[in-house]
Parts: sequence; C-alpha cells; structure tokens
Amino acid sequence: MDSTPRRTDRLRVRVHQWASGLDPDDNRARLAEVAPGADLVVLPEAFARDFGQAGSDVSPFAEPVDGPFAREVARVADATSSTVVAGMFEVADDPDRPFNTLVAGGPSSATYRKIHLYDSFGYRESDRLTGGPVEPVVVDVAGWQVGLMTCYDLRFPELARRLVDAGAEVLVVPAAWLPGDRKVAHWRTLLAARAIENTCFVVGAGQPEPRYVGHSAVIGPLGDVLAEADGAEQVIDAVLDRADLDEARRTNPSLANRRL
Repeated sequence: MDSTPRRTDRLRVRVHQWASGLDPDDNRARLAEVAPGADLVVLPEAFARDFGQAGSDVSPFAEPVDGPFAREVARVADATSSTVVAGMFEVADDPDRPFNTLVAGGPSSATYRKIHLYDSFGYRESDRLTGGPVEPVVVDVAGWQVGLMTCYDLRFPELARRLVDAGAEVLVVPAAWLPGDRKVAHWRTLLAARAIENTCFVVGAGQPEPRYVGHSAVIGPLGDVLAEADGAEQVIDAVLDRADLDEARRTNPSLANRRL
C-alpha cells in the first residue's frame, strides 16, 4: 500500500473546544467522539488530564508518548483518516516535573514538548513541569506543513517565526488559557498577530469556560477570522485554502522583505 501522505489544496480543520477533567480514563474515552470529516483535528492543551488546582503535582498523570492516551489519539486518527493533535503530560528525566506535550497522531506523527512554561500572571508552571528542547516541530498534514505550539508559546513571536522558517503554513496552538483581566483580548490579538506577521493560518484550540476562556479560533493569513467559538464547549470547522495563503504572501511579502 502506498504510504505517501494525501496532498490537497484545501485543508479541512476541526477544533474541539472540549474541557478535560481530572479522570484520565474519561478524557481518553471521549476521544472516541471525534468523527470523520476533517484532515486536521485539534484538541486543547492538557486534554489527557486537566492541570487541576494551580500548582498541583501532575506527575502522577504523566505517560510515555507510546502510552494509553497517545495510542488512543493514534487509533482515532486512523479511524477518522485525519491527523489528531492533543495535549498530555509526558514522563521526563525528572520524574517530578513532566513535559507538557502535544502528540499528533496520523499519517505523519509528531511530538512537541512545550518550550515556554507559564511563569507569568502569578503562576509558576516551571515548578511542576520541564521545558522542552528549543527546536521547531513541523508535521505534514495532507501536504500542508503544520507547526506546533502550546498556549504560552503564543506570546513568543520568535518561535512562530522559526516554525514558518522551517516551512510551516499553519500554526496550531492548543491551549488552556486562563481567564482574567484582558486575557480573552490577549488570546484573540496574539492569534491574529502570529497569523498576520507570518502570513500563515493559525488554529487556536482552547479549553472552555468556566475554568478557561474558550474562544478557539481559526485565523487566515491576512488576519481574517475564518471560524471562532465563544466561551462554551463546542466544535468549530474551517477550510484552509492554499490559494488564500499564496495570495496573502504575494500581497504582503513581509517574509521575503525581511532584513536580518
């Protein structure tokens, strides 16, 4: 059988703005609700098991990347003929400080360990988690190059640019974006900024209210909102067109005009 990834000029994207709970078995079982019909399915950060109370020890819930959660992600990807991206805690060399990891299951699998830990707005994610290697991770999805980021990574434009320099045409950002003053505005603004400055598509997949802000969105390469959720749990769909990407990069050739 030919294992060459299917290539398409239109990428069907589905975002599951679903809440994860404190029982990993329940969260893993819910993956079976993912239905066919998309090329790329994105679930939020920490979908395998929620963070719990601020500062909680999540190490008992860390799994290897060939563990039960990642295997179920891969199974669902195969069953739905899609690439599925979802967040989990992964065992690290320091058993008390796992990685905050994205697994991508599908024809081209990948693993991304969150680089920028959320030591901000009064939180200290680095007390409980280990930062990943400072290397861009790009995965092929139906011929599209998809770069992986997680939540707080969105505030660091240099990572998005490194992903685009590595070939990314779409940036995927699973998140558990905490609420607070200006936080929804920051999330929406930063998603649009990363899209506009890199002339690429951006897919933000957040956990919903009340614990997080929701507002998952798909942004086009000129900043157009192609799909957006509100705060409630829901699923949104969008179709990314390569012609729009090409036209944006002709109209605004900022990547070509850089002076380094």
